[in-house]
Amino acid sequence: MSRTNNDLGRIIKQQRIAIPLTLQELAAASGVSSSHLGRIERGERFPSAHILRRIARPLGFDEDELFTLAGFLSPHNSEVAEERSTAYGNRRLDPYVAKMLAEEPVEIQRAVIGILNTIKLVAKGMARENLP
Repeated sequence: MSRTNNDLGRIIKQQRIAIPLTLQELAAASGVSSSHLGRIERGERFPSAHILRRIARPLGFDEDELFTLAGFLSPHNSEVAEERSTAYGNRRLDPYVAKMLAEEPVEIQRAVIGILNTIKLVAKGMARENLP
């Protein structure tokens, strides 16, 4: 098991639990088997771009965020990520924050993106609880 596999798997698992979703619910929403998802979360397998694309939305990630965490997109190529985000109509990081984050090591970028996504999920959950 590589450190990158473990880091990405841990982020995916933390995000899934924060939503909350079971492995079976994520499998149903993404079309990826729960056994394969479990191996990804444990760091035994590294997901392909195809798998990341399928699990991004159910986990509340923008596709580009998950691709950057996995190392498929260069964190220093923010113009490409910005173009993709615009094409998909997704919200993206403030340009200043994205620029500053791109200067940090990949491990820090991954941690910050994971934290930001967790905060986003908590805020969405609180907003739903406050609906009349």
